[in-house]
Amino acid sequence: MLIVDRVDKSYKKGGLFSRERQQVIKTVSFQYEQGECLGIVGESGCGKSTLGRLLLGIEKPERGSILLKGNRVGGKRAGRREISAVFQDYTSSINPYFPVEQAIMESLNSLNRDASSRRENHAKVDRLLQNVGLDPHCRTKYPHELSGGQIQRVCIARAVATEAPCILLDEAISSLDSSVQMQVLELLKKLKEVNKLGYIFITHDIQAAAFICDRIMFMRDGQIEEIVSSNQLTNVQSPYAKKMLQMVIA
Repeated sequence: MLIVDRVDKSYKKGGLFSRERQQVIKTVSFQYEQGECLGIVGESGCGKSTLGRLLLGIEKPERGSILLKGNRVGGKRAGRREISAVFQDYTSSINPYFPVEQAIMESLNSLNRDASSRRENHAKVDRLLQNVGLDPHCRTKYPHELSGGQIQRVCIARAVATEAPCILLDEAISSLDSSVQMQVLELLKKLKEVNKLGYIFITHDIQAAAFICDRIMFMRDGQIEEIVSSNQLTNVQSPYAKKMLQMVIA
């Protein structure tokens, strides 16, 4: 489904007139298969969020290619519905002046713009809220009236509403309390089974990745250190991956 081939990305470093650049992504190659959950794990600054923006087409690679079902990501023929996203900062991910219903309707109306479909979308909002474990009465509430966990569930409902087969989650649970994190992880597992979703799960939390992911890709300094099945984590070969695992066990 998604093929990343020898991708590089760098940013200008220093002042306005500086020619110096810092390479953030270095010759990254991997494949993502539809329906799987791929974890991208690494410490802060390793390039995993930059890679996420490249996969979404928010930014473009300097070299290499990212192909989604044979089409270049960010190109005119790339399917916008193929990958949706949920980000870490849920407070800026949702318009504070929109009630929950309107926030979700944005995604639904982007798929169907005719009047009859929009009427059907109002009914879909209730189903989406129930799917993410929220009471339908939440549809009239504003973000400031909800907890962080509830807002992130709304963001997940919006991502599901796009009908994209893959959702990219960039540190989507890291701002939540530990008990709420587990609730959201359980929810994601349930949605994966019921809606046949796949995830690209970007995180620094190996335990969370191991809980939900089929494979885990370790990143360090903009490069892939190792990709391993979640059930084979104890057999990692990379010294960096071993160190990260030891930090969790300790």
